[in-house]
Amino acid sequence: MIRRLVFLSLALAISVVGQTALNGAGATFPNPMYSKWFSDYHKLHPEVQINYQAIGSGGGIRQVLAGTVDFGASDSPMTDEQLAQAKVKILHVPTVLGAVVPAYNVPGVSEEVKFSPEVIADICLGKISNWNDRSIAKDNPNLTLPDRPIIVVHRSDGSGTNYIFTDYLSKVSSEWKSRVGKGTSVKWPMGLGAKGNEGVAGMIRQMQGAFGYVELIYAVQNRIPYGMVRNAAGNWLKGSLEGATAAAASAKNMPADFRVSITNAGGTDAYPISSFTWLLIPTESKDKTKGKILLDFLTWMLDEGEKETSQLDYAPLPQSVALKVRQALKQLR
Repeated sequence: MIRRLVFLSLALAISVVGQTALNGAGATFPNPMYSKWFSDYHKLHPEVQINYQAIGSGGGIRQVLAGTVDFGASDSPMTDEQLAQAKVKILHVPTVLGAVVPAYNVPGVSEEVKFSPEVIADICLGKISNWNDRSIAKDNPNLTLPDRPIIVVHRSDGSGTNYIFTDYLSKVSSEWKSRVGKGTSVKWPMGLGAKGNEGVAGMIRQMQGAFGYVELIYAVQNRIPYGMVRNAAGNWLKGSLEGATAAAASAKNMPADFRVSITNAGGTDAYPISSFTWLLIPTESKDKTKGKILLDFLTWMLDEGEKETSQLDYAPLPQSVALKVRQALKQLR
């Protein structure tokens, strides 16, 4: 019995010693997808453990710049100034497409609420403060909206979801653009802050009268109602994989560094609050073994992982973008 325990202990020690751990941090927007991918990759390669902390895009950018993680993740592309701070070149690797949806908790309203771009901006600016406001009622003539205050819920942390939503608002509202602007962190005119998509989703579920924005999967998983948005072509659309894919198709000339915005995209079927999300990969790894593993994972992601995206309400990369990513991965060493 003792010999067996010693053997098992030795085997476990060898297994632990032989395992390579990669650490990443960043966006909560793609966290459900990344968690599944990292788990699936570990099953194929038990000697590799990929750990990921969903701390928000701002945190992911800071940590990859500081070199405290092997990779970062963000829903907002790094700025030129941030890239200039990097000790080695950072490659933006688009992974999936997602949609940010206007979520709400309005007692007595079971039908979908329509939100025009102007209404979304004015709610977030505090100019529309009640659910029975005539601007909301005008787009929802068949709904009986309650005389109840709107409680705006927004992200409190540096967030790519923040960036996507405020990038959209800056395109559809000149007042928002001049007063608040876009960014992973902005000074909100009003409302309550919550950390992560999980925190915003939880607060919307708990607070009657709440209005906020979350990535599609968080609304679906938490069974939170989310509304339709009028797109640039004038069509009312609900957040969906197809709408995100149509928005991506609007990026006819994908830049070589993959830093592109597809919010408020043209096109009949383009959902207007859509975005790519990116892994931030140092092109030269401090640890050559980890660098090879990252390259192998990214190749597996393109070959196999992209096939799993619809299971978690994300859209896969368009084939044209995936081909460009394969070419870009040749920069890694």
